[in-house]
Amino acid sequence: MEPALIGTRLASAAIGPLLRKLLAGDGPGAGLTGADRPVRLASLLSFRGEKRTLTEKDVRKLAATLVARTCEGPGGPPFPPDETEAVTDALAAHLLALGDLDMDDVQAVHLGPRALARRLRAAAPAPDGLAADSVLYLDTATEWACHHILEFFTRRSSFVARTLVEQTRGQAALARKVDALAAAHPGPLAEDAAFERRYLAHLARKHGHLTIHGIDLRDTREEWPLDVAYLSLEATGDARDPDRDPREHASVRADLAPAAHERILLRGQAGSGKTTLVQWLTLAACAAPPAEGMGYLHGRVPFVLPLRTLTRHGERLPDAERFLSAADCPLTPPDGWADRVLSAGRGLVLVDGIDEIPEAERGRARDWLRGLLSAYEGGNRWLVTSRPTAVRDDWLARDGFTELTLSPMTPAEVATFVRRWHRAAGPAAAPYEQRLLDSLRTTEHVAQLATNPLMCGLVCALHHERRGYLPRGRGSLYEAALSMLLVRRDRERGMGAPYGVDLDEAPQIQLVQRLAYWMTLNDRFQMARGHAESLVAEALPAMGLTDHAPDQVFAHLLHRSGLLREPTADTVDFVHRTFQDYLAAKALVDHWDIGVLVRNATDDRWEDVLRMAVGHARPREAAEILSELLKAADTAADRPSRLRLVLLAATALGHATEVAPEVRAEILRRTGEVIPPRDPDEARELAGAGRMVLELLPGPEGLDERTAHLVVVAATHVLSDAAVPFLARYADHPSLGVRAQLVWAWQRYDARAYADGVVARLDPTELRLQVLDDERADELLRLGLAPELLDLSASVSADRAAAVLARCDPRELRLLDHPPGGELAPLGPLGSLEYLALPTDAVWRTTDLPEGVPLRRLNFLSLPEDGLAGLARYPLLGELPYLPEPTPAVWRDLMALPQIERMTFSAEALADCPEDVVLPRVSFLVCYGGGRRRRDHSLDDVVRVFPGLQLLYLSGGTFDVSRAGDLAALRVVRTSSVVLTGTEGLPSRVRVSA
Repeated sequence: MEPALIGTRLASAAIGPLLRKLLAGDGPGAGLTGADRPVRLASLLSFRGEKRTLTEKDVRKLAATLVARTCEGPGGPPFPPDETEAVTDALAAHLLALGDLDMDDVQAVHLGPRALARRLRAAAPAPDGLAADSVLYLDTATEWACHHILEFFTRRSSFVARTLVEQTRGQAALARKVDALAAAHPGPLAEDAAFERRYLAHLARKHGHLTIHGIDLRDTREEWPLDVAYLSLEATGDARDPDRDPREHASVRADLAPAAHERILLRGQAGSGKTTLVQWLTLAACAAPPAEGMGYLHGRVPFVLPLRTLTRHGERLPDAERFLSAADCPLTPPDGWADRVLSAGRGLVLVDGIDEIPEAERGRARDWLRGLLSAYEGGNRWLVTSRPTAVRDDWLARDGFTELTLSPMTPAEVATFVRRWHRAAGPAAAPYEQRLLDSLRTTEHVAQLATNPLMCGLVCALHHERRGYLPRGRGSLYEAALSMLLVRRDRERGMGAPYGVDLDEAPQIQLVQRLAYWMTLNDRFQMARGHAESLVAEALPAMGLTDHAPDQVFAHLLHRSGLLREPTADTVDFVHRTFQDYLAAKALVDHWDIGVLVRNATDDRWEDVLRMAVGHARPREAAEILSELLKAADTAADRPSRLRLVLLAATALGHATEVAPEVRAEILRRTGEVIPPRDPDEARELAGAGRMVLELLPGPEGLDERTAHLVVVAATHVLSDAAVPFLARYADHPSLGVRAQLVWAWQRYDARAYADGVVARLDPTELRLQVLDDERADELLRLGLAPELLDLSASVSADRAAAVLARCDPRELRLLDHPPGGELAPLGPLGSLEYLALPTDAVWRTTDLPEGVPLRRLNFLSLPEDGLAGLARYPLLGELPYLPEPTPAVWRDLMALPQIERMTFSAEALADCPEDVVLPRVSFLVCYGGGRRRRDHSLDDVVRVFPGLQLLYLSGGTFDVSRAGDLAALRVVRTSSVVLTGTEGLPSRVRVSA
């Protein structure tokens, strides 16, 4: 008889109670209040001690029953029938030997069933004269009995508590020994650990505060602690992904994106928060304990690499060992430290500002990045930031980068920012908070300006400074901001002239314009301090300021203008790129360098400069710039370039105070020629032209499904309530892609108006509805909607969440961020749930999940506190998510889930699977290679753990598939990044495909 069949019969429900009789009742707790003695095996046995419930004769009867049970059923007996009595005596001797082992229960569990069985065989008298089949049976039966016995040990109420205590003591003892060894023999590991503590502390100090421009009012501070000020924004993925579920808009919280994607290219407009996100990720990696939701960065070492700093003097981009010195970090690491960090896969590499280096240098930067990726393949996280059009869509696609774009702030996010700003600004700002919130809801031009953190800060500051009144238009807003920063701030504070210079607003603007003009013409965002001083000195005579010392004037601009800063001792730049663009545009119009503007119009770094130049220009000048843009579009070599120039003219038109009617009409006509858009990028570019695009976009009549979706993408990116009636025309469209895009846009507009005009009319079939705050929850309840597919945000209060779930009873539910109200209690009443996605770092137990639901899929990143075995009560649950580093206890829990057929692991996790764990029901496995400890992986562990495997999907790394033939039938699918070896001689039933 095969050992597997013997095990199957011994593992049946009837055998467990028999073996349970060998053990006495439950024992003490963790042993912390008594003599601190371990719980010996002898004290746990029912046939030892003073209170025996079994005699040795009873144990022999129990063994006889076990032998008889395994001989039942079809097939011959596993040993010669005439040796039944001898086998029974030998098995009884093995069970009785438990009382002779000098160990405690924790040590026994640590041994495992196979090693414990060997100990029992050694302690018992050797069986004499048994046939080979009888000996094999006896060994197998003893090992399976040990499986049950150890399982009973682990279920005792005292076992877990004592195990944790002993583990804690053992770890503490080990830590003391390691510390003593490190102190006695200091080496690279000890040096690295000491340096990393200093380095992380340095980064936390450097990046731990956020400057919010415009908040520097009387009695307030210019910097906020970043962990208080940071506002998490959404990032949108590539909507063209053919594998994306059309029910789901590819949107993710930007600071959680690196948890799911190893490599990210993040695009965002000026002021959208790209650099602030880099700061936040850096701070989160340095924090102990980590901020809420950011635990995935714990243990990672950040490398912050602003490209404008790395290339300011034309230097070669640094290798890993020069990361710190190139980024102006004053600390000196141990030799080889950065290489060891990245080789171990612990790095968080943050490359900020591809758009802030000249276009000619970006190819070199990509080659540098590819070299790093090739040298350090596995485990590290990579984030590269850029303005949206600085590099083409597939710029890093072949290198495995996921492209995300920072979304404009939603009205809810803007309101949150406004409240935080006024709280930080102090009591004097409180009376203006609600007035500004009202203006943002009712005044379109104000809402159009406040779409990113930079502009929100300026709007808040100017609204406060002007006692509740705001200038109209972006140009007027910047003009008012410059006036506030350059002159009024110091005068109203009574600062006097700390640098011996008292300049009016106009000459200060002329001087900083000069610096911005030079940087923009020379494709730089930093300049040498000496050069900046010389430009100021050269300008003073022409301005009639010869009585002012140039060094004092420059010091005044640097320290009091609020516009300039010193990133290093010998360089100068603007506090934000947008101020440089605005001032350079003004200088270009003053010099009437229209040719320079048009020649650079296709350079993404000049787009804002050109738009602002049209805003600075007089009517005739604005018309000439716009006409020249259209001429350039006529001569452009390809459609993308023509589209870009025409849309640039259309968006610039919105900045002009006055333009000849014929020029305006021609721009609108030409814009109509590129409508409808042909791809999502064109759609988003069209939206940049503002609400005027709504007049040009077609209605749904006569459009195919793809075109209708692209039109809706364009319209949903127009941040104006005027978009709502336009989008309502598409509410009855049957396409799931169109309906999903309309649902996603709900967060961008007034909750009630959009609910009535769009959401209430959508066909709910297979449509995932997103409820992201209490306002949307109230609208869902008011309209009586009951979607079967639901996304629920942590921003929804616990009572609203409970009401929504009670009404909907969804078939699929995704909890975004953290559970509503911090717990999973609202899930209790659900009865139809088939798919549940839990938030990142959720603290949960399987007992929190609803009972009696037909759950088929469950997504989670953090393991349940009570283990996975509790999922056995969901017989339809056939798939589990990626389990990154399962412990032996997790592996054994998986054995209690025979319904699971699809799983995902790393090759390293499989290598750590205990020898006794076998999951024969799993037929589909995703296996990731390229881990931290090794790069080449065999299928030995796959064959051992998953003998019933039918489909194996490999991603990343090198795999030896020579043992694939050991499986009955297997198809191996690999990604382009996988290298296969051992394919020679594989049987025909093993199919390998890309």
